[in-house]
Amino acid sequence: MRTDRIFARLEQEPTRPPDPAPGMSVTRKSLFAVTLAFYAAVVAAVVQTTYLVRLDWQLMLFRPYKQWPELHPFLDYFVVLGQRGPTAVLVAAWLGWRSWRQRTLRPLLMLGAALLLLNVTVGAAKLGMAREGPHYATSIGSNEMWLTGDIFPSGHTANAVVTWGILAYLASTEVARRRLSVVAAVFALGVGATTVYLGTHWVSDVLLGWAAGLLILLALPWCEPLAARVEEHALAYWRRLRAAGRLVVAGVVPAAGTAFPSAAAGRRAASAASRRSAGTSQGPPARHVRTAYAAHGGPPGRPHAVRPERAPVAPVGGRRPTAERPANRAAPLGPRG
Repeated sequence: MRTDRIFARLEQEPTRPPDPAPGMSVTRKSLFAVTLAFYAAVVAAVVQTTYLVRLDWQLMLFRPYKQWPELHPFLDYFVVLGQRGPTAVLVAAWLGWRSWRQRTLRPLLMLGAALLLLNVTVGAAKLGMAREGPHYATSIGSNEMWLTGDIFPSGHTANAVVTWGILAYLASTEVARRRLSVVAAVFALGVGATTVYLGTHWVSDVLLGWAAGLLILLALPWCEPLAARVEEHALAYWRRLRAAGRLVVAGVVPAAGTAFPSAAAGRRAASAASRRSAGTSQGPPARHVRTAYAAHGGPPGRPHAVRPERAPVAPVGGRRPTAERPANRAAPLGPRG
């Protein structure tokens, strides 16, 4: 398929208007509560060194990367889909293009809110529980909690859920949302399983990473009102900057300490400045009067330009004013006598 056809199809994507107060549906609240309970259950199972920790050690000692070494080269590249830097740049570029096409900052603002929540929540959990990874485990069968590590929950897994799931959340159509949800699920599941294969995370790390990323996606509607206000203020500031730029180009500089005018006021001031400059170069404006034709029933309101009043000027040459010349005498009629 040609690229022009692809971009033509993308340009037909309808704009999804932001809802300033979307709220949370009952289904979404239920999913959020269930995911939060699962998150707490995984943490409790690891802290209490239950069957989940035994499963962690069994898979770690199984060493999948040695059982299927032929998958190692491919999965080394595939796990990059969960790294925060490359995926954030890629998704931000796509959402930035969509923001420019749809003339809204909502996609970029929601991405920023999701990444901020991801860094704060997952980072705090990592530092708070300080769990060691499989390659740095100290005692077989222990939960490796509160040591010097930072792998619980899995950052790669949570990042894959958020960065690819945000595309489905911001989709403009139901069909695109379903397809992107499938893609995000494949990437999230694949990245989590890859970290277990490579031996960089326990199974419980991946489970908690999936739950952490899903909690952020489910909580995004609560960020919509704040994003709408930020967008409103950002666009208003941008309009003031553009209006100030037009004034400077027109030769009108706002006084120090005064607020920038609005865009409409900037256009009016620039137009007035251009009219003043035009009037200065062309001289005083001509006065307009109604013609006698309009006074006797002609088309009303039709202006007629007349010359400005001037002081009388003496005639040029040897002619004298009419008042100073003697009147001509009439020639006598009839024959001379």
